[in-house]
Amino acid sequence: MKILILGGYGVFGGRLARMLIEDGHDVVIAGRNLDKARAFSDRYGGRPAYLDAQKPKALQALLKIETPWAVVDAAGPFQNYGDDPYRVARTALEAGSHYLDLSGDGTFTEGIAELDKQAHKLGLVALSGVSSVPALSSAAVSDLRKGIDCIAVISTAILPGNRAPRGRSVMSSILGQSGAPMQIWRGAEWTKATGWSGSTTVNLEPGLRRPAAFIGAPDLMLFPKAFGASSVLFRAGLELKVLHYGLATLAKLRKRGVLPNLTRFTRPMLWLARQFESFGTDRGGMQVTISGRSSKDGRPRTNQWTLIAEAGDGPFVPAIAAVVILNRVANGAIVPGARPCMSEFTLDEAETALSRLSIRTEKTSDPAPRLFETALGDRWQTLAPELRALHDVWDITTAKGEARVTRARNPLARMIAIAFGFPPSAENVPVTVRMERIGTTERWTRNFDGSVFNSSLSSGANGQLRERFGPVTVEMEPVVKNGTLGLVLHRGWCLGIPLPRAFLPRSDVTESGNDGRFHFDITVSLPGLGLLVGYKGWLALPSDPLEQHRRIAL
Repeated sequence: MKILILGGYGVFGGRLARMLIEDGHDVVIAGRNLDKARAFSDRYGGRPAYLDAQKPKALQALLKIETPWAVVDAAGPFQNYGDDPYRVARTALEAGSHYLDLSGDGTFTEGIAELDKQAHKLGLVALSGVSSVPALSSAAVSDLRKGIDCIAVISTAILPGNRAPRGRSVMSSILGQSGAPMQIWRGAEWTKATGWSGSTTVNLEPGLRRPAAFIGAPDLMLFPKAFGASSVLFRAGLELKVLHYGLATLAKLRKRGVLPNLTRFTRPMLWLARQFESFGTDRGGMQVTISGRSSKDGRPRTNQWTLIAEAGDGPFVPAIAAVVILNRVANGAIVPGARPCMSEFTLDEAETALSRLSIRTEKTSDPAPRLFETALGDRWQTLAPELRALHDVWDITTAKGEARVTRARNPLARMIAIAFGFPPSAENVPVTVRMERIGTTERWTRNFDGSVFNSSLSSGANGQLRERFGPVTVEMEPVVKNGTLGLVLHRGWCLGIPLPRAFLPRSDVTESGNDGRFHFDITVSLPGLGLLVGYKGWLALPSDPLEQHRRIAL
């Protein structure tokens, strides 16, 4: 087949071109730098061609001369394609060519569907995002979801090695997003985040750990609807911590208005990154994880697919999807039309294509009980459904309701209550409780009409639960009776120092479920001072993509 690649000498386009040339295709290496196109062709094969894709007539002329079977846009950055972002795709279709692109921009990738009628009419394929995301990541999710039909979280991370080549368009895209506002689907609602924030550590394999931060990707826009997940997360990271956290610092400064859009610094940042090329490794990785439950038996499960690229072969990964898709189009296995490239091939097909590279993959599956489920063991299933739904925290769960609050009357106890942020006495107080799972810990943020206090819950020994309020940590035994849950406090610490029983806080916690609501009745007191705070009321989870599944599974 004759295939024209825009940006065919770039980081990802060049690797796609090399594989297609190896497979015997007639590849046209097109771009605005004819010298680079010629140098590439002299080394790897193919035919060079000058093309400024921003000039429609030039593209029309080249397509008329070459009449390619398919056009692949590997140039980008796609978010900068202006008022007519799909002119390349539309022109390719008008010339009778199939069209693919390696877009990593969610808005661009989703919007390709506007050409669907045109592509259908012509019997041609136009797919956007034929890259690591969403093409490869969606193939992984489609495979990993087997046995998890109630998907709680989909999480993807792409972590290149430091010695991987850096393309200007990718660098510009990352810098443009760093410090800029973004939206992430978490807890069945759109939440605000900042590009290159929320850094965490991803374990690709024993001994291979990388930092990763939030960044935009088509997955964030497409996966919530496509897979019905309650949370969809996407992160990327730099191998060298000095570069990763240095960029995080710049992102914070931009967020605060100290720095402008970081794309202004693309050239100096590219130069700086190249000064560190001799450090780090040429090992990179990609990881896709989905967690949730089976609607058949309600059992929790986390399935994970990990890709490790050795010997500098990581930059070939984004191009593999295009190789697979082009073969499928040639075999008539792709339905004509224009759309994002979502689950258009299987993970097995992708792994077969990846086998030509120094790349290995692994799938794992593990039971993944939540915090309260771990503490309760078999007693978890005896809880009221409303309790299990609220305590089924995979990423973020937000519940809203109403409460009656009684706060201390003793002056000293009142001061202590205020110090911990406990709410004042009131009737019919609107309540929002946000539960976020961070590692193996749950962070609870309780908002009583503007009075906010936090605590962190974690596992203790022998099925106990530990809750930390500021400097004070208490250990509680969960007790289940007739579907209700009680928490009996046994011991505590202040700043890590064990508290004598005479100074140990007293608590009475009862949770129950009724009519689809989670009911709570909680009092906290101190010996000699009496009541600190008491709050009684109800919470309800919002309707979300998991609602129907929860009713089945719970």
